[in-house]
Amino acid sequence: MYITITPQKLGKNNSKSSAAFVEYLEKENQGLQQKKKENFFNQYHDNISAKQVSGEIDSNTAKLKKNEPRFYSITVNPSKAELSQLQDSSADLKRYTRELMKDYIASFNRELNGRPVSLDDIKYYAKIEHVRSFKGNDKQVQENRPIAAKIQQLKKEIMKISRGELPGNILEKEHQIAKLEIQAPHKQNGERIVQGMKKEGPQSHIHIIVSRKDASNRFSLSPGSKFKASTVILHGRVVRRGFDRDMFFRNAEKTFDRTFGYQRNFTESYKARLDFIKNPKNYFSSLRKLPSSEKALAFKMLKKSGVFIVPGIPTSKAQLALKLFNKLRKGVDLAVKSSAIEI
Repeated sequence: MYITITPQKLGKNNSKSSAAFVEYLEKENQGLQQKKKENFFNQYHDNISAKQVSGEIDSNTAKLKKNEPRFYSITVNPSKAELSQLQDSSADLKRYTRELMKDYIASFNRELNGRPVSLDDIKYYAKIEHVRSFKGNDKQVQENRPIAAKIQQLKKEIMKISRGELPGNILEKEHQIAKLEIQAPHKQNGERIVQGMKKEGPQSHIHIIVSRKDASNRFSLSPGSKFKASTVILHGRVVRRGFDRDMFFRNAEKTFDRTFGYQRNFTESYKARLDFIKNPKNYFSSLRKLPSSEKALAFKMLKKSGVFIVPGIPTSKAQLALKLFNKLRKGVDLAVKSSAIEI
């Protein structure tokens, strides 16, 4: 599972309103019958309109500075293995979201009027999506680009030949394009992967838009805080502040596992991915000590993600670092997104 927390984009060319982002989250509903649409929901209500979402978020911004985000976007991306555990992806992910937001508020080191932050203190809206498309920065798209550039050039030449602007044989150019399509390193269902192509297989995920201000529009609740837990004197009072992202990510996993009876492998755990990034020696040591069956499954999952595994595991930490670290890291680079908030 990969979770990202991203602040609203602010700048000269970005609107302070949430309307554009909310409209973007409506993209899968276009052209669908009402009963097939995925509507916004929150902790207590379903079928919330996009207009209400943007209106509620945009009106809950009292005393925020120009450079402070009005909202944060939380994206929850279950893996294919995790999605396979669900019976009904829409209903199950909605139920999980409501449990996840309990973990969210528990991660704040804050008190409002002398009491801990509660679910009723946050203003959030969520939406389930079932489609993902390849983006320009995806590995498959990037590695297909040299082929794509050659194909685009040949297509331009064909246009010029057809207009009489360039001598040449159109059939020969088309044959060259066909050969290049075959040579593309990444394909899906026999077609070259390009930006915008829909990804195959289960792709259900969760988008959550959460207001920077609490529901009363009086207090700021920022998951982008650089503090996990600290205190500060404000107007003569001791104020607790901070958001523990590590706690949130760890508990998000535990909540999923508990809710759906999911047996998480070592390589899927947030702690393992964090060790891989910050303490690779500890990661490899833990991997080596796994029981044989779990170790075999761990290797299988890593290979499935495109990671090349050197046969056998060297006992020397130096060998581990030299032979495995760089290759393994390429295969789980998305873990970086789970280890820290994206600011």
